[in-house]
Amino acid sequence: MSRTGPVTVDAGAGRSVVSWAFDAEAETLLQAQRTARNPAVSGPVALMADAHVGMGATIGSVIPTEAAIIPAAVGVDLGCGMTAVRTSHTASQLPDDLTGALDAIAAAVPSGFNAHPEASSAARTWLREHGLPNKAAVHNKVKAKMGAQLGTLGGGNHFVEMSLDTDDGVWVVLHSGSRGVGNALASIHIKAAQKTCRKEGRELEDRDLAYLMEGDDGFDAYVADMLWAQEYARANRKLMTEAALGALRSATGLDFAPAETIDCHHNYAEKETHGGAVVWVTRKGAIRAREGDRGVIPGSMGDDTYVVSGRGCAESYCSASHGAGRLMSRTRAKQEITPKQLTELMEGRTWQAHQAAKLTDEAPGAYRSIAAVMEAQQDLVTIDHRLTAVLNYKGC
Repeated sequence: MSRTGPVTVDAGAGRSVVSWAFDAEAETLLQAQRTARNPAVSGPVALMADAHVGMGATIGSVIPTEAAIIPAAVGVDLGCGMTAVRTSHTASQLPDDLTGALDAIAAAVPSGFNAHPEASSAARTWLREHGLPNKAAVHNKVKAKMGAQLGTLGGGNHFVEMSLDTDDGVWVVLHSGSRGVGNALASIHIKAAQKTCRKEGRELEDRDLAYLMEGDDGFDAYVADMLWAQEYARANRKLMTEAALGALRSATGLDFAPAETIDCHHNYAEKETHGGAVVWVTRKGAIRAREGDRGVIPGSMGDDTYVVSGRGCAESYCSASHGAGRLMSRTRAKQEITPKQLTELMEGRTWQAHQAAKLTDEAPGAYRSIAAVMEAQQDLVTIDHRLTAVLNYKGC
């Protein structure tokens, strides 16, 4: 089933959800309706085509709030997003065997819980220029890791890929966020918002939809830490991109100079003007897609990635999906998808096949078809490039 354009769903209490989620499960829609009824929300919640249940707010939702923010809606991986780099190379220039390239990326970009032995000079410079987040919010153990984790991948659905466009042009694509420091900051502010709502007697349908209003003691501290973490995430992707390109130079002998770079957040909040009102727009698993905005929308590890330009759709708050969206929980995927099935689905790609048992929760079958998601949001973005991975490096 597919369609183009949204449907409006009544959320009760005079609120609504505008949905591009053509196959959303009932639980997903119910969660989006709860979010729409939250007192801090100032307009319809926009549900993207990849929507699925998240903590508090739905992953794949766009939430407007006036003079208020819902920290759990922004999420714990503050500033998580995508970078795509177009190189000047073509597939014919690549070696037939990309195993050396995969090994070089793995050596240059720590993944999972790993970090660099110490902060690089570039990481130290960034931290000097941007300072530390709110001192009360992050304990010393997390602070000690901030520099060493800049330029690292993390785990879960984070990845580095080398991909080919339809003209056989070579791209490098990566997905990551603010690592441990973003998680620590977000977790502390989510708890602070819950405490504030209890103190102020603010009624909530879901405690994970606790919000902070301008004037609350914790509001300015949250905004400062959130914006800091979003910039940390962008710097993290930049350092990883440089490291991955350097690794590919060493492995292939090609220069891998970037001809074009596109970077976008998809877990963040920003102050914007919509419908004549200045609001905080929270994109929880969504990219900004104003007219002409460039974005990157990945599928699963066995599916394609799309480089897009926004069409500036007002109903979506100029937003689009951030990826394919999960169909299975990680637990269910590990129960139902075998390493052998994953290996078969990844045929033709160079990847960490020896770690297949650790990656079944990221198998293509655990996600929607990215082609179907793109079809459902033709009114939100235009497709500039379709990229097919030839090399995939996952955080595990």
